[in-house]
Amino acid sequence: MSTWIGAPTLPGTRVRLRPLTDDDAAELAAAVDEPDAFRWTTVPGDEPAAHGYIATADADPARVAFAVVDTLDGTDAIVGTTSFYDIDPRNRSVAIGYTWYSRRVQGTTVNPESKLLLLQHAFETCGAVRVVWHTDERNAQSRAAIAKLGAEFEGLLRKHRPLPDGSWRTTAQFAMTDDDWPTARSGLRGRIS
Repeated sequence: MSTWIGAPTLPGTRVRLRPLTDDDAAELAAAVDEPDAFRWTTVPGDEPAAHGYIATADADPARVAFAVVDTLDGTDAIVGTTSFYDIDPRNRSVAIGYTWYSRRVQGTTVNPESKLLLLQHAFETCGAVRVVWHTDERNAQSRAAIAKLGAEFEGLLRKHRPLPDGSWRTTAQFAMTDDDWPTARSGLRGRIS
């Protein structure tokens, strides 16, 4: 784990982000409520897979994985996960990704508030100058959601990441800088309210 970005608990109004632990495996697996909706990303289909998913995240020293906890209904249910990764304190840069949510909360304020909390932490607490997002070029839903955050499309990275079937993914890269952050923050706050 990066000491620069840390592994804080980030409380919001609708969600709370907290470090993902192995104790979250059953609830994380249960959050995959419509597996077909996740064809562009890797999600744990059952509890053993969730243990593996969490172990993989924990083993990466340049990644901090969060449980996304929905606090709206008082059940504090895990409804997905998101991460800081490619943490680069020297260049004050970080990526946000490995994000997925239960189908039931997609299109709600869960994603904009989660991203607001992560971006506030990166830019305002840690002094980041650049935040990056990567997604499969074919994932139109993810690309639209990232653009809606205020991130700028920067281009395609060919053969960027291997896929489970052995083929290679072309990645769409988006980024936001500290100069973009004040406008993006206002937009996110508007979406949440």
